[in-house]
Amino acid sequence: MKEFDIAGRKIGFGHQPFIIAEMSGNHNQSLERALAIVDAAAKTGAHALKIQTYTADTMTLDLSEGEFFISDSGSLWQGKSLYKLYQEAYTPWEWHQPIFDRCREHGMIGFSTPFDETAVDFLESLEVPCYKIASFENTDLPLIRRVAQTGKPMIVSTGMATVAELDETVRTLRAAGCENFVLLKCTSTYPSTPENTNLRTIPHMRELFGCQTGLSDHTMGVGAAVASVVLGATVIEKHFTLRRADGGVDSAFSLEPDEMHTLVTETERAWQSLGTVSYGPSAAEKPSLQYRRSLYVTQDIKAGETFTHDNVRAIRPGLGLPTKHLETFLGRTASRDIRKGTALKWDLLG
Repeated sequence: MKEFDIAGRKIGFGHQPFIIAEMSGNHNQSLERALAIVDAAAKTGAHALKIQTYTADTMTLDLSEGEFFISDSGSLWQGKSLYKLYQEAYTPWEWHQPIFDRCREHGMIGFSTPFDETAVDFLESLEVPCYKIASFENTDLPLIRRVAQTGKPMIVSTGMATVAELDETVRTLRAAGCENFVLLKCTSTYPSTPENTNLRTIPHMRELFGCQTGLSDHTMGVGAAVASVVLGATVIEKHFTLRRADGGVDSAFSLEPDEMHTLVTETERAWQSLGTVSYGPSAAEKPSLQYRRSLYVTQDIKAGETFTHDNVRAIRPGLGLPTKHLETFLGRTASRDIRKGTALKWDLLG
């Protein structure tokens, strides 16, 4: 797959997975807390921090009835109207610049998810290096077209999209000029369960659409994210907060700093462990060859004496002949006197 870079950081198999800490609404309407989240994310080693760019009015209508009210008992946000939820979760637009500036101070990449064209225009004025498309917006083709026309790399969560819908999305962004993009396997439940994560979709999407693929992970813990690296994920996104106990719209399925640090560390280890298809001892393993079993003389043997199971055995270390040659020696005679502890060699055979 084609590699590309985001603000100088390479995205591809040959590089450490790109880890995104998603702040979402976990700032709890405090700029001070938002900046503290940036600081904490930087300390974990995350490569990027993402926010979301919308207002309640650009997302929905200020109604508290019918389909505009969340009544689902299984939802984290039951009992709220969509409008009130987005009011609580949104990141004030005047905070974007200080958040991105703090990211730059730490050498992190700061970017956002726009939810309508006004958000794209605003983010372009801030010169963001890339864009994210949320899973619920991945069929909003006018929005995708507008983002693709910026020429910036795009990261798209696949969520509930069918193959046909994703094909339409990918065709739209390519037609608008975007070739540098990543599709993230995403399960649009909050939190998600491992059983519904279906990581095997990651390599299938890669082959189907010829692009980099990754994971937007809403499961608890880091297991799914680490496993995704083995299946070729080059980008991983996880929601992030200072403390789940502090509350917040997404806090229940967000990682705390120690957990995010573990995610960064363990996904890098998983990536490093992939290596290449390899058989035989590596350079690092070659010294350990001496600990294989091999054939040794286990009793003193006189010249002309017969080799038997009593005086030749397969033992460690591995400096004698391979054990497969034992039958060749049994019943034949020694060419000279041999002391106990001698590694068996061909010149000892009479």
